[in-house]
Amino acid sequence: MTNQNVIVQEMGMAVAAAVANSYPCLPPRSCGATAAVAAASAGAGGSAMSIKKRLLSSLELSGTGSRVNAWVESMKASSPTHAKASAIDDLNTSWMRKHPSALTKFEQIVSASMGKQIVMFLDYDGTLSPIVDDPDSAFMSESMRAAVRDVASYFPTAIVSGRCRDKVYDFVKLTELYYAGSHGMDIKGPAKTPKHKKSKGSKAPNHQPASEFLPMIEEVYRRLVETTKSTPGAKVENNKFCASVHFRCVDEKYWSDLADKVKSVIKEYPMLRITQGRKVLEIRPTIKWDKGKALEFLLESLGFADCSDVLPVYIGDDRTDEDAFKVLRDRGQGIGILVTKNPKETKASYSLKEPAEVMDFLTRLVDWKRLTLNDEPIV
Repeated sequence: MTNQNVIVQEMGMAVAAAVANSYPCLPPRSCGATAAVAAASAGAGGSAMSIKKRLLSSLELSGTGSRVNAWVESMKASSPTHAKASAIDDLNTSWMRKHPSALTKFEQIVSASMGKQIVMFLDYDGTLSPIVDDPDSAFMSESMRAAVRDVASYFPTAIVSGRCRDKVYDFVKLTELYYAGSHGMDIKGPAKTPKHKKSKGSKAPNHQPASEFLPMIEEVYRRLVETTKSTPGAKVENNKFCASVHFRCVDEKYWSDLADKVKSVIKEYPMLRITQGRKVLEIRPTIKWDKGKALEFLLESLGFADCSDVLPVYIGDDRTDEDAFKVLRDRGQGIGILVTKNPKETKASYSLKEPAEVMDFLTRLVDWKRLTLNDEPIV
């Protein structure tokens, strides 16, 4: 038996065990079949992450699992405490080859921007601020604020967050930025005329494509607060055009129960949908609008919609940022940078490990721009 076959077989056994633990209602032969699928996928060159995704989808569609289980298992898998060190080392090395550090490849990135206008898009939680247990305490450091301010002095800069726009502005406190809150469903530009705007004829960057859903979101928020109050540690956040149910302070043994409670409320609102983030379930309108659409809208507002001399750079850490990474990849124009310490499936081209590295990248970008302009540091 070849080494590859041994690895494939072991992967199948590992997946079977994981499925048995996650889905105890499955008969043993179902777990064995699942292992066979995993082994076949691995032998065909599938990655562990893509295999996991297909397995969860298969379980869900076949009726042997539920969407709730898929959400919960995905949240568990994204938690570092569930990662096995021996497997992660090899996976991390392979993943980093595909998504190298934006700091290590900094020269490559700035070379791609030569003759182009960089437009910077930044997520907030986990990108500019650390992930914390209490979402109301996710403060950014003064040094990070200074780095973002400097970036905005050279490049059009937008904060694109799942938070409500007013809340993320209260964290950032920079008037010269564009803000896209509620996953891009609440967009507002700077009070002053942006100096980086390409054309005077482009429309004002103020947009609320889901305004008709406000009463519904408010109603759902109140119901979620009432329904989840019996779950220790659960927190419901009103982000204006969406509501967020946070699992971060909830014991894992209650996750499935909490997800069921959320689903029980939302099933009565067919115009709303549930999406999953980092230990959070988001309740959003079903309209076709996300962070990727927000990115496209802001580029159009700035006059860069159909330009070849623009380089959008998007930095984010969450599943919801994948919509923006996909837009950049589909355009064949722009750079996506995922902030993560652990390998995960992504459409981003580069990676950074944590907010401290994001700040280093922003600082280096400003230093590079000053050098190219022979500009003096801003005091």
